[in-house]
Amino acid sequence: MTMVSVIIPVYNRQDTVIRALKSVVSQTFRDFELIVVDDGSTDNTVKIIQASGIELNLIVHADNYGVSAARNTGILKANSNLIAFLDSDDYWLPHKLQEQVNFFKENIHAVACQTKEKWIRNDKQVNPGLRHIKSGGNIFLKSLDLCYISPSAIMIRRSVFDRIGLFDESLNVCEDYDLWLRLTSGHEVYLLDTDGLVRIGSRTDQLSSKYSGMDSFRIFAASKLYRNLEENFIYKDSVLKTIGKKGQIYSSGCLKRSRVAESGFYSKLVSILSQ
Repeated sequence: MTMVSVIIPVYNRQDTVIRALKSVVSQTFRDFELIVVDDGSTDNTVKIIQASGIELNLIVHADNYGVSAARNTGILKANSNLIAFLDSDDYWLPHKLQEQVNFFKENIHAVACQTKEKWIRNDKQVNPGLRHIKSGGNIFLKSLDLCYISPSAIMIRRSVFDRIGLFDESLNVCEDYDLWLRLTSGHEVYLLDTDGLVRIGSRTDQLSSKYSGMDSFRIFAASKLYRNLEENFIYKDSVLKTIGKKGQIYSSGCLKRSRVAESGFYSKLVSILSQ
């Protein structure tokens, strides 16, 4: 059994996937398996991966089922106790895996840790805003406000998914926000004081660029969490307040833009909260 399973979901990323793959095989830590899940690409992504000569397990979906389905396929195929994700437009710095494996060896009760990251926007390095600067430990309230964990930065024990479930394949975006809420509501997520990846933004093919009503998905995720929380959960009122706050902002935005909410969103929300 290898120590770490690295999972890369990819869809139509023929221009960046090799950079991501090379950043994995260039890691100073070598005891890993590399699982690449192509989610129905229609460009040359699969051919480029196959011609790369890089040792990996390539799984090809017949259709585009979404990033959640791709990550879940990788998790279910993983043979390691530790899982690390890498988005195909990001890339790791050489010591990323080694730093996280060292952390888990020294902290046997920890279930998740993430690294710091460098941000690239429009080919220039930028500093994240204050609200995006990461911290570790109990980060549930911060995770309620925004997506506080980067998929490409985290390493997580595989056993955690048995308790919190996999990525929600019904969510087109904010699937990571949904999972991180389930994770942080019951577990601490530690932050390593090292840059582990370079995170690329401002690409037109990123999911965050394709969906204008992303708060609707966050509200849905928070509402789903609220329904499943124990009555004595210390932050349950905070979850409800967040749903109301984001709901007001989202509704105001829809009215301002004369835009109809994403199909099925309100019916899903009402169904969850009325049960």
